[in-house]
Amino acid sequence: MGEAKHLATAAAGGKRWWLVLGGAAGAVVAGVLLMQSWRAQPGQAATEPAGQKATAKALARVGKDTIPYDLVAAECVTRHGKEVLDDLINRMIIQQACEANNLVVTEEDVTAEVNRIAKRFNLDPQGWYAMLQAERNLSPQQYRQSVIWPMLALRKLAGEQVDITEEDLNKAFVRNYGPRVKAKMILLDRLNQAQECWEAVNKAPAEFEQLAQKYSVDANSRSLGGAVPPIPRFSGSDELEKAAFKLKEGEISGIVQMASNRYAIIKCEGRTEPIVTDIEEVKDGLYDEIKEAKIQQSVAQVFEKLKKETRVDNYLSATSSGPQDRSVISGSNIQQTGATQAAPIRRAANTGRATLDN
Repeated sequence: MGEAKHLATAAAGGKRWWLVLGGAAGAVVAGVLLMQSWRAQPGQAATEPAGQKATAKALARVGKDTIPYDLVAAECVTRHGKEVLDDLINRMIIQQACEANNLVVTEEDVTAEVNRIAKRFNLDPQGWYAMLQAERNLSPQQYRQSVIWPMLALRKLAGEQVDITEEDLNKAFVRNYGPRVKAKMILLDRLNQAQECWEAVNKAPAEFEQLAQKYSVDANSRSLGGAVPPIPRFSGSDELEKAAFKLKEGEISGIVQMASNRYAIIKCEGRTEPIVTDIEEVKDGLYDEIKEAKIQQSVAQVFEKLKKETRVDNYLSATSSGPQDRSVISGSNIQQTGATQAAPIRRAANTGRATLDN
């Protein structure tokens, strides 16, 4: 995904399968995929006489007791198993598609992409990793294997060829450089409350800011009396844009339904003046922006298609997805098939895991 998008969402109201808690991945792979699902109680920690070799790998000793690997693995499954397993499943889906199409994403590819993104933010790779760790709690290894590798793999699967029309360029120019409506906005999530708010605004237009602080469900703009960034055209909210651009300075809109359970009341405070008026001055940048957006759209479509075409039986969440006409192993015999499943499990766990940049 583009560098802005894969930091959002990683964001974003969507499923954050990229941002997996990779530090627990090894334990969860052992605990989930090999179905070591027992969970011992603290009092059941293994004990051993001094000098006796532990029968299972111990990760810690507390007095005379040891805490074995299996106990830690089981706790990791309980706490983080769903997120880590979802990440492994998604990476395995992508990996199998790459193998079927003879596509490979190398360590060098991953490093080059990290370097490219870091440069865009005027940072060296180590500075970029440090920022991700501090602000997103995302380790370099997690970032490489659960964000960058899937992004590059899906881009290869989707292809880089996209059609960009003059209409695309003109809309992007208007969106980025055209006039915008300076506005304050009250955002609401219930129609009856929106009607109540609009009646209050209609009676006392001068108190719009105070009413925004009282009614708006958007915490950021509410604290600013409803102030929002200027509204451009072609930004993705047609109804909001139509209503905003009809207003003259000082006018207040009616109730604008933006989506299901999303309503807005807008107060126009004028228009911005375009700084760039000639599209030729910025055409190359617009082309790159549109190309990236269309590739991201194609990537999302490819991934959705792969998920629909791949049978997945998730024994941890007791859910299944994908085609229903294929024989799959059941949860009851997963332990017997553990040896045959080990190779793809290891590939999925290690996918995108590379030596970090120096």
